[in-house]
Amino acid sequence: MAEGERFDHPLIERYAGRRMAQLFSPRSRHGAWRELWIALAGAQKQLGLPITDDQLAELRARRDEFDWAAVARYESEVRHDVMAHVLHYGDLAPAARPILHLGATSCFVTDNGDLILFRRALRMLETRLCRVIAALSAFAREHRGLACLGYTHFQVAQPVTVGKRATLWIQDLLLDLDEVRRVVEWLPCRGVKGTTGTQATFLSLFDGDHGKVRRLEALVAAAIGFERTIPVSGQTYSRKIDWTIHALLSGIAQSGAKFANDVRLLSHEGELEEPSESKQIGSSAMAYKKNPMRCERINSLARYVLAGAQTSAQTTATQWLERTLDDSAVRRMALPEGFLAVDGILRLMENVAAGMVVWPRVIARNLAEHLPFLTTEEILMAGVRAGGDRQDLHERVRVHSREAVRQIKAEGRPNPLLELIAGDPAFAAIRAQLPELTDPARCIGRSPEQVDEFLAEEVEPRLAGVDLDAEPGDELRV
Repeated sequence: MAEGERFDHPLIERYAGRRMAQLFSPRSRHGAWRELWIALAGAQKQLGLPITDDQLAELRARRDEFDWAAVARYESEVRHDVMAHVLHYGDLAPAARPILHLGATSCFVTDNGDLILFRRALRMLETRLCRVIAALSAFAREHRGLACLGYTHFQVAQPVTVGKRATLWIQDLLLDLDEVRRVVEWLPCRGVKGTTGTQATFLSLFDGDHGKVRRLEALVAAAIGFERTIPVSGQTYSRKIDWTIHALLSGIAQSGAKFANDVRLLSHEGELEEPSESKQIGSSAMAYKKNPMRCERINSLARYVLAGAQTSAQTTATQWLERTLDDSAVRRMALPEGFLAVDGILRLMENVAAGMVVWPRVIARNLAEHLPFLTTEEILMAGVRAGGDRQDLHERVRVHSREAVRQIKAEGRPNPLLELIAGDPAFAAIRAQLPELTDPARCIGRSPEQVDEFLAEEVEPRLAGVDLDAEPGDELRV
């Protein structure tokens, strides 16, 4: 096809980082297959099968050579992708052809190869998560004491601080980070199980020596960097492993969507903005607009990941006996795309977190508009301590509050509640205290201290020793 005449996947062209896209490339995937064939042959030689050093050397020497046209020709003939690569690799390493894929089934390379890539991808996401957490932590520390309106049901609630709110975003990401690390540590490979998981072919190769078959599996697992194999399998490893990985990806996407939604809401309130370039256009028609397009993109990608994760649930639920092949096509798409989309989400989150714009005067104005209502309990208690009747003062606060709301809505006035209370003789004893009682610092509780404690006790230990430059912060392409 001519340039511009073929569908280019947006995850590759627009959203995911280059390293993640490269990880799931054909060269990377089929390179993992070749790692497995070499590991299998090496282990079989070590355990006494007639495989020569020259055969292994030839496989290693030609490991990175691919003729994609030749592979395509073979697959068009045999209609089997693994055999197409076996034949092509055999052409490249003719001395090793007789022992290539010896005793193995296709899932030896496809399942183990996928798990190799998934684990590498999880480690990439671990670093990306840490970069986002670090950026948000710097933001939280900077704004630890900046009082702002809290919201429940997106209705005005007790004040918090901008930094305290950021810790809620970070906490979700820490849960994701813990899960990534848990899964990476736990993740088994499929191992060397044979056609239906019985290892019958390998038992035959080793003349009924069960110990050698067990040793073969351990050697192969170690060669590809896994400490454990799945204990039993059919032809494939249990697709619940895919669901575990997909659920993890979904969890990160959920955290990203929550963060992006919050920033979008606060952008509407004028309190926060995501970063933007000086020449960035918000609307082709409405030139004044400055839309939260990066956060909207996070939400869009998150929606894709959440929906895609359900395919692994369906696949797990509908596998038949030792296996069916109706998992193949969807796994080739949904799992890599889940990783690519989450990589895009985390890149966007880091960009937003590192460049988020805070408007303290807007925050202060919004807070001042509602603060009199939010401090009425403080005012009421101070009036009681000064000798007032609690029930009488409560009724007066209620009446003044209703009148203040009427004036705000009917007359467009700034909030007059404090003026109304100050003019009421029943509150004369505490009139001079009203500015102090309505100081925002009195309303935010331990928010600044919670930020400090959270960063010191929860964030810093998890980021200790992490090389944040292991996954570079690629420039956003759009």
